[in-house]
Amino acid sequence: MKSQYSLRWILILCFVFVLFSNCSDKCVVTNSYVYYEPVFSTSAEIKASIGFRPPQSISSAGKIYFKDDILFINEIGDGIHIIDNQNPASPVPLGFLNIPGNYDLSIINNILYADSYVDLVVFDISNLQDIKEVHRVEGLFNHYNSLGFYADSVKGIVTDWKEVGHVSIEENDCTTQYENWGGFYRGTGVVFSDAAASAFNAKAAINPGGTTTGIGGSLARFTIANNFLYAIDSYSLDIVDVTFPSSPKAKTEIPLGWLPETLFPYNGNLFIGTRLGMQIFDLATPESPALLSTFSHVLSCDPVVVEGDYAYVTLFTGNTCNQGVNELQVINIKDLTAPTLVKTYPMTSPHGLGIDNGTLFVCDGTDGLKVYNASDVYKIKENQLAHYKEMNAIDIIPFKNIAMMISEDGLYQYDYSDIQNIRLLSKIAIDKQ
Repeated sequence: MKSQYSLRWILILCFVFVLFSNCSDKCVVTNSYVYYEPVFSTSAEIKASIGFRPPQSISSAGKIYFKDDILFINEIGDGIHIIDNQNPASPVPLGFLNIPGNYDLSIINNILYADSYVDLVVFDISNLQDIKEVHRVEGLFNHYNSLGFYADSVKGIVTDWKEVGHVSIEENDCTTQYENWGGFYRGTGVVFSDAAASAFNAKAAINPGGTTTGIGGSLARFTIANNFLYAIDSYSLDIVDVTFPSSPKAKTEIPLGWLPETLFPYNGNLFIGTRLGMQIFDLATPESPALLSTFSHVLSCDPVVVEGDYAYVTLFTGNTCNQGVNELQVINIKDLTAPTLVKTYPMTSPHGLGIDNGTLFVCDGTDGLKVYNASDVYKIKENQLAHYKEMNAIDIIPFKNIAMMISEDGLYQYDYSDIQNIRLLSKIAIDKQ
């Protein structure tokens, strides 16, 4: 009798073992996904569509840039709005520079550099009514497409993503291996879950001596220092010699790792905001920046600005940084080789920021624009000067008492010459189509 019970338990244990081993190795799960295929355009088609156009409304504002009383506002993936800002109370749109695949820009003297998918395009803007393309560095941006689809020698360049429809996919194991962009590869395209597809942005997935440069916002991935253009290209930093501005020469590409996002030059150094922390490079040899130090934090989107002995960093969660935190960090950089955290301040959803002579501006996403007296870095929260709530603030450039801020609904400009009485001067509305 005892042997019968023993045999029964042995059989049960064998059945359980087989059941679980099959599930871990063999189970099949059928799920429904949204399938996208890349849309290609030829290089000739892209080049033919570049050109200056009459002013048009802003519908999807990206990076902002300011130089010589002119505002340049990127229309995400499409080009650059050019606005005469001599009178910030009454800005005048001058035109639109159509550039397919454009996400960022930088200017030296009268030469504007802009990305166009894989190429760096150079424009002469000395006459804003007759902007001309004067040069092109082809294929500079090897990693412009975050989904891993780039140029094809026959088909051309990936310029969009087309939703083909829903597909049912059987997985041969109990888990699905997702890429860091939220989906996975399938055939000649990519697939997303329904939830991820609803947040998928095709344009965002295509993502690139006596001289004077302009001022970029804190979200810039292009910047110019020491006659060199520095541009983030996925995990790399492209370095371009612009000693002769209209004839730039690509020099080196250095790997960065750390998921780099933003660039900020200050006092001969380059501060790089990444999703894992802040990196500081010495630009004494501009063609070969030397890493001085890194300051680590949790996975989070990370713009940075610098003034004096302090770096100000905003960490925020987002579609690509959803494991992060929402806070302002103040970092002591007096010793560039050993940055140390001084203070953190909780925020709602901070994005871009700017600082001018101790006045700190934080674009706190859905909680609007916040302005602080940052003269005492330990009491920034207690020294709030203003809070503009009814906007989704993205990035800001404070310069000579004028703060130029982009939000989801428009370009706002504020006069902060009297810091106790900040005044709204004007707003150009964004026309959501």
